[in-house]
Amino acid sequence: MNGDAPDADALLSKVGFDAAESVLTRRQAEVLALRERDVPQADIADRLGTSRANISKVESSARANVRKARETVAFADALRAPVHVTVEAGTDLYDVPDAVYDAADDANVAVSLSAPEVMKRVSEVGEDAVADREVSTRLLLTVDADGDLRVRAAPDDE
Repeated sequence: MNGDAPDADALLSKVGFDAAESVLTRRQAEVLALRERDVPQADIADRLGTSRANISKVESSARANVRKARETVAFADALRAPVHVTVEAGTDLYDVPDAVYDAADDANVAVSLSAPEVMKRVSEVGEDAVADREVSTRLLLTVDADGDLRVRAAPDDE
């Protein structure tokens, strides 16, 4: 392995990784820390004495765990948010800001974003969330008490 490659233990220590408090195993955190610094999977495998295929599997599992943790935090934040707006597939993107502002007005919350910023945030939720001006995926929008907007794709089972 390249001698210039970062030390995973030092990286984990620097960012305060605690396996007892994390959804990631130590190995997953180690692999992610190195991959985020562009260390090739083959080099990580050599360093850890395993196969590249195993490192690929560990990285994939780690990234899935991170996505689940982010979704869990978003869900918890949504529970506390005073403003909830569901945007159905087929909705014109230009109608979304008014729906958000109307719901925020009803909850006496000031949205911190302009209409173009709301539309941009909605468009950024996923690759296929918006096509042209049409929302393609059912979305859940929340606005917290500080006026911050969060956009999530609705789970498939809803």
